Amino acid sequence: MPRQLRAEQTRATIIAAAADLFDRHGYESTSLSDIVEHAQVTKGALYFHFAAKEDLAHAIMELQSRVSREVASELEGRGYSSLESLIRFTFGVARLSVEDPVPRAGLRLATGVVAMPPPLTHPFTEWRDLAARKLHSAVKESDVHPDIDVEAVAHALVSWFVGTRVVGRSLEPVARQPRRVAEMWHVMIRGLVPVTRRARYLSLASRLEREIRPA
Repeated sequence: MPRQLRAEQTRATIIAAAADLFDRHGYESTSLSDIVEHAQVTKGALYFHFAAKEDLAHAIMELQSRVSREVASELEGRGYSSLESLIRFTFGVARLSVEDPVPRAGLRLATGVVAMPPPLTHPFTEWRDLAARKLHSAVKESDVHPDIDVEAVAHALVSWFVGTRVVGRSLEPVARQPRRVAEMWHVMIRGLVPVTRRARYLSLASRLEREIRPA
């Protein structure tokens, strides 16, 4: 196997092991020795790629942000309304949290003690900005009441979305996350969307939840 490919695979293995441990036990309760053992690599291999545990956390958070941006990018150009695109984005991120420990750990790290180093942007800031853009457009498309405070709603949406996972981490399995996102949207849609357009979006949230729900 070429040396570069082997190095890339080792780095990916270390990130996956660290993400699994950070997600299950938390950043502060996980040591580099724990990661070395879980990844089944040498300490030298770990230090070749990451000088400190914080560097590993930053790599995981950046991967989480990257896949979230990919979800948003994939939704563009599909002809969805702005509100539908925003709803689909939240379920797309929820799906990642259910299926992959790396974005799941990235979300946990983002709510903890690890700060994003410049010039990287905090993922919650990216989500809030995305939500604000989509809500502004949804107002123009008459899918959302024109008198809402868009910035306040965007902030509340991200806080609620993140909070479902923070609370759920202690109370229920991650597989419950899509249901919590659907519940969030069922409440928000009733407050944001005119009566004549609510049924469409309530149905969409329920359908997306069923598509993600584990068998």
